[in-house]
Amino acid sequence: MSARLSQSLRRWSMGAALAGALAATLLFLPARWLAGPVASMTRSHVQLVNASGTLWNGRADVVLSGGEDSRTRASLPGGISWRLRPGLSPLASLSLTASCCTAEPLQLEFRLGWGLRELRWKAGSLRWPTELLAGLGTPWNTLGLEGRMDIETPGLSVALARGRLVVDGQVTVRAQDLSSRMATLRPLGSYQIDVRSGEDGGATEIGLSTLRGDLQIQGTGQWVGGRLRFRGEAWASPNREAALANLLNIIGRRQGSRSIINLG
Repeated sequence: MSARLSQSLRRWSMGAALAGALAATLLFLPARWLAGPVASMTRSHVQLVNASGTLWNGRADVVLSGGEDSRTRASLPGGISWRLRPGLSPLASLSLTASCCTAEPLQLEFRLGWGLRELRWKAGSLRWPTELLAGLGTPWNTLGLEGRMDIETPGLSVALARGRLVVDGQVTVRAQDLSSRMATLRPLGSYQIDVRSGEDGGATEIGLSTLRGDLQIQGTGQWVGGRLRFRGEAWASPNREAALANLLNIIGRRQGSRSIINLG
């Protein structure tokens, strides 16, 4: 065997060994490595703790908090488990299961392109315990909401394209039989929030309406330039004003019997 051939074989063997070591390292990356990116992307409002398994197949407890240095927090019962698969297009596919909240795993896709970062949520649904919102801090911990939220979508895409937030699709949130510790009346009612992409790529549109109940709320808004702008009003059904007065004072600025809501 020539010296040149022997040297080539040694280089090939070293390259194969390095590739194998790299593949093994990637295969067994610990699940806890996700904790940092998730906290960073959500500004510490969502935290993964007690993570186990690998980056590709793992589980973790989920804590919602008011952000950095906040003492308010709430834990998702049962935590979450996931299966992450890399690819080219999409860059990664994520199957996410929460024992408390998903009948079927949520299917998410991540895509990267020139000046584009996109998250796609395929058609699906989940049921979210409203009490967990208190972990996010003000105003949720003050309102102390109880009830459930049914969230469903026929498909939703959220993309950051050349610095501009673009939403394509629709998601509907139904808050069922809500109650608040700020009101003696239980339940307050049930409500629906519709979020849908604007026409011709315009601003994302948001609508809030009352399905039933003594606390009436309605309003519309838009998500513009990464900020929410919402205008609405809330009022009590006849003979319920006294029971809901305290809550109406918190929801917005009082104007007679109505509470005016202005965000953004």
